[in-house]
Amino acid sequence: MSMNDPLGDMLTRIRNAQMRGKTSVVSPASKVRAWVLDVLESEGYIRGYEKVDGADGHPALRIELKYFDGEPVIRELKRVSTPGRRVYSGVKDIPQVRQGLGVAIVSTPRGVMSDAQARSANVGGEVLCTVF
Repeated sequence: MSMNDPLGDMLTRIRNAQMRGKTSVVSPASKVRAWVLDVLESEGYIRGYEKVDGADGHPALRIELKYFDGEPVIRELKRVSTPGRRVYSGVKDIPQVRQGLGVAIVSTPRGVMSDAQARSANVGGEVLCTVF
């Protein structure tokens, strides 16, 4: 995973931190990353996040991870669209994750939103990742 895929890097950091049972993880800040975190927070997958100064002095995001009965709330976090292979969906083709138990995060002309929000706003877009 190279830094050609900053979002993929953040998702990997979240997965790795959860495997180690960490309460929070820091990722370099970017607008897209913050937008994805907004959806993860509103859908209840993370406690929240805050902007902090990273070790290198660059802005970073501290992501507060969420556990239930000692298990990470996020069981699966998959990158769908990558810099090398972009995945776009029309509103009718936005994937359902685990029969609607999970969430697809879609970057639409109206912003980054969950698959349910994109359907109700009747917009498609780039399927950034799925969460379950």
